[in-house]
Amino acid sequence: MKTYLVGGAVRDALLGLAPGDRDWVVVGESPESMAAAGFRPVGADFPVFLHPRTGEEYALARTERKSAPGYKGFVFHADPGVSLEQDLARRDFTINAIARDAEGALIDPFHGQTDLQARVLRHVSPAFAEDPVRILRAARFMARFAPLGFSIAPETLRLMQDMVAAGEVDHLVPERIWQEVRAGLASPAPSAFLQTLRACGALAVLLPEVDALYGIPQRAEFHPEVDTGRHIEMVCDMAARLAPGDALIGFAALLHDLGKGLTPSEQWPKHIAHEHHGLAPVQAVCARWKVPSEYAAMAAHACREHLNVHRLQELRPETLHDLLARIDAFRRPERVAQLALICESDKRGRLGMTEDSYTNGNLLQRCFLAAASVRAAQLPGNPAGPAIGEALRKARIEAIAAAKEA
Repeated sequence: MKTYLVGGAVRDALLGLAPGDRDWVVVGESPESMAAAGFRPVGADFPVFLHPRTGEEYALARTERKSAPGYKGFVFHADPGVSLEQDLARRDFTINAIARDAEGALIDPFHGQTDLQARVLRHVSPAFAEDPVRILRAARFMARFAPLGFSIAPETLRLMQDMVAAGEVDHLVPERIWQEVRAGLASPAPSAFLQTLRACGALAVLLPEVDALYGIPQRAEFHPEVDTGRHIEMVCDMAARLAPGDALIGFAALLHDLGKGLTPSEQWPKHIAHEHHGLAPVQAVCARWKVPSEYAAMAAHACREHLNVHRLQELRPETLHDLLARIDAFRRPERVAQLALICESDKRGRLGMTEDSYTNGNLLQRCFLAAASVRAAQLPGNPAGPAIGEALRKARIEAIAAAKEA
């Protein structure tokens, strides 16, 4: 059985990165011979098998042919006559089309090693244009590899632009979009994800609410970067820095300022009540992508509350209590730290402010812990019935007031 390690495991090893999952291609075999060797079939659309001992995935070498629009419109062909080179030719980028044989020798028919050394993301063949998911994958790879100095080959970017113009992106289903967006936001440089999508025109199709923020000015004394779209990029990068790999924090950071896209131009660079105007577009994005409920809830909380957290010292204790109640903090205490991180990302995601301290996050958590320490059983007078809720609120407000003064 001729087996080859392929894809990300080979690429990352050549880049000196920690290895992830390993994928294998098998040449010269059939589903019957794989089953006879003890491999268990798992592929619904094409022959993929699990190794009987390691559980790793082994796929038969295959070719593919476009049969309909979108990323599912493919017919796959796998038989013992398909060569390794034919299998590698169907892959997206040259850096992912390198194989390693059992002796450790590299098979690299599309010069992926050269592109790795040059830090270039380049498509393998014109067949790249047949799968719109590859636009999202390009953006995701840039979000991961931009800190290493990677860029997209000009001819690949032109091909992506042509794909968007041809309407291929319109065929992407919400679940697939969300899978790639979440991965991009959990990467080290989410700004590169947004920049890549914007450069090829896909951001305007997939996320017009964010695309609209580019070119909208903000007050320079608060936002030296001025451009709102650039601010969002910086906030997402700061979120990735403060909460590495946390896509929930990154998603809320991405959407927190959508209300600025609705400000009438005659009011620029001010954005009065943008935290409230942004709630409708946040909900629209979450519905369109079928975002998990906790992501949607945190994005809405961050949109509505980020200015309140920024001016926490000015809030009355009862106002701060009601903020905590709105985010359901007393039942979901993890949301307090999450909101604090998002707001810190917003405050430090500005030109010249990336190294500033942000004390309001700690203040928010300190006030919450004080309020959460109040228990109904400890309330004076042993209130009963509806009086318990009001007495608990009053005691929590008093605890918040004391914490603010501490």
